Amino acid sequence: METLSLILLMLALILLTQVIGHYIRFIPTALIQIIAGTVAALLMSGLTIEVESEWFLLLFIAPLLYNDSSHFPREDLWRMRTAIFGNAIILVLLTTIVGGYFINWLIPVIPVAAAFALAAILSPTDPIAVNGIAKRVQIPEQILTLVRGESLINDASGLVAFSYAVAAVVTGYFSLQSATTEFFYMFIVGAVIGLTISLAMNFLKVRLRRAGIEDVVFYALLQILTPFIIFFIAEEGFHASGVIAVVTGGILHALIKERTETFFAQEQTLTDNIWTMIAYTLNGIIFLLLGLTLPEATREIFADDAINNWRLMLYVIEIGSFILAIRLVWTMFFNWFDHRFFKKEDREHRRPSFKQDLITTLVGVRGTITMVGVLSLPFLTESGEAFPERSLIIFLAAGVIIYTLVLATILLPVLNRGEASTPIALDLNAQKQRMIRRAISEIKQVTDEDNAVVAFDLLNEYHVMLRLLRAQEKSQEELNQFNDQLKALRLEAVQWEKEESKRFVAEHKVPDLLKKDVFRSIENRRKAIGKDSRFQIVQPIRKLWWKRKRSNMSSDALIQMTQVEHELYEKVMGTVIERLENCRSSYPPDVVQSVLEFYKRLRFKHTRWSSPIGGKDVDQQKEELCLKAIEVQRLEIANMSKEGDLSNEEEKELRRFIHYIESVVLYEYVE
Repeated sequence: METLSLILLMLALILLTQVIGHYIRFIPTALIQIIAGTVAALLMSGLTIEVESEWFLLLFIAPLLYNDSSHFPREDLWRMRTAIFGNAIILVLLTTIVGGYFINWLIPVIPVAAAFALAAILSPTDPIAVNGIAKRVQIPEQILTLVRGESLINDASGLVAFSYAVAAVVTGYFSLQSATTEFFYMFIVGAVIGLTISLAMNFLKVRLRRAGIEDVVFYALLQILTPFIIFFIAEEGFHASGVIAVVTGGILHALIKERTETFFAQEQTLTDNIWTMIAYTLNGIIFLLLGLTLPEATREIFADDAINNWRLMLYVIEIGSFILAIRLVWTMFFNWFDHRFFKKEDREHRRPSFKQDLITTLVGVRGTITMVGVLSLPFLTESGEAFPERSLIIFLAAGVIIYTLVLATILLPVLNRGEASTPIALDLNAQKQRMIRRAISEIKQVTDEDNAVVAFDLLNEYHVMLRLLRAQEKSQEELNQFNDQLKALRLEAVQWEKEESKRFVAEHKVPDLLKKDVFRSIENRRKAIGKDSRFQIVQPIRKLWWKRKRSNMSSDALIQMTQVEHELYEKVMGTVIERLENCRSSYPPDVVQSVLEFYKRLRFKHTRWSSPIGGKDVDQQKEELCLKAIEVQRLEIANMSKEGDLSNEEEKELRRFIHYIESVVLYEYVE
């Protein structure tokens, strides 16, 4: 019952801290959750939480790293492979050795081996905390990519170095040759196991499908269990690195997913939704656990009168600053080396400034792996003696975590202030394209035989939007010229449409209701081109009014009007399209193509979709697909915000873009 109550408490605190983080945006959510956990632990007297590294890594780190690696851009991982592996392995070893000697020199009561253990577990960076900071501060994309990439690997290298240092303390024996051999064994075998099991799980799914098992929930659950299986087999079966195994397994899963998502769309959609919920929950629980364990972990050292509490705080600042100084020196050296020997012939490549080096250093905050590792320190050595200065080491590790988080929260906005103070236009073209591509992917996944016609037309609309966004990657002068020419041609096309509609009405018997709707639709398009936004307010009302009028008509009258509507739009749109084709010598190709696509879609809608009776209402099908596409675009904005890719203003601008898409796509081409 106590465990269940604790779980429910943490879930409630996750929701509460997310709400607080929404309003107190200058403090990272991770830090808010640590504070909330600490306050809860202080208020709940007698609360004791024992964190074992084995189950913590299996339950939390394995699924989170698997999910992160399956979504990490592999092009960026390959492009920045040297920097990522340098930070993840060489920097970890440097921090362990240099930092260990410094800690032993600063606090002689901590033996060298134990100091190495503390320095090693302080080496891994925490991408979750980084994302929380990046949501509030615009961190350069290259730096974020580097830190996220190294965090996939340095968890493993830091834990391996930590385990050997702890073993040296416990047994009193250390062999450099044995440690080096084991280090490479754990990495290589871990990677092989991750790849092998990931392939085996995919093969198993194929065989089960051939056997007739088509339950998507079953396959989604199998996919969720995969990282736990990979981690357990790697750690327990082969004594290899489970962290490296789940990372390589996640990367391979992403490659397989890209080639099969069209065939297993429903399964992928369900799995992605489950992963989103799991990641959201586990990320919150991790930092709450960190806060919940802090009071108990540090109570003993604060109660020790032999060490002054202010001196303890000074130790935390000195060790934290020295660890960050190692990272800064390494970053400066690597950037100089990379620029000097690898990119000296690339004239466009400039060596990162000291300011960027400092940002890279501060972004490398410490977090969950550090706390989990240090809490797993044994109480006794093999000789039966107490582990040297265990309570002090735990306190120092916890203090450095909070120190790096607070330091990054305070200094990163200051370092970015100079750039942020200059007002610049928001350039969100890449983010908008990402959202459109996400919508296209979602529509493809939910397309079936019943909604194929509607889906393909909607896909065409999104592809047109994507082409327009790509066209905006021109210079400002080119973009202004493009917009002016597009507006001029659209106005011409609307005028042709009006003239041809008048001609058709004069030559044919057209119901008054249809006649009014046609000319009102043309006038609305003209106003839209002229930037008169009032039509956006009345458009949904007009659409409902039009449907109500149709529903009140008799079946014969409705069939007759639909037939006339088909003929009218076939004739009018055909003429407008023909005249647009003849404009290719007067306007740029991309301008003509944009207007052509619009009128082709409009003709398709009115000549194929208007079915007065029978079958599922096509407007309803389109509305359902549109809402799904818009929903995943909103989720994409949330993901970008969570990853730290958006500022508050950029997030608002993208949400306005979503509202624009709703008005354009959902409300029938602004008719």
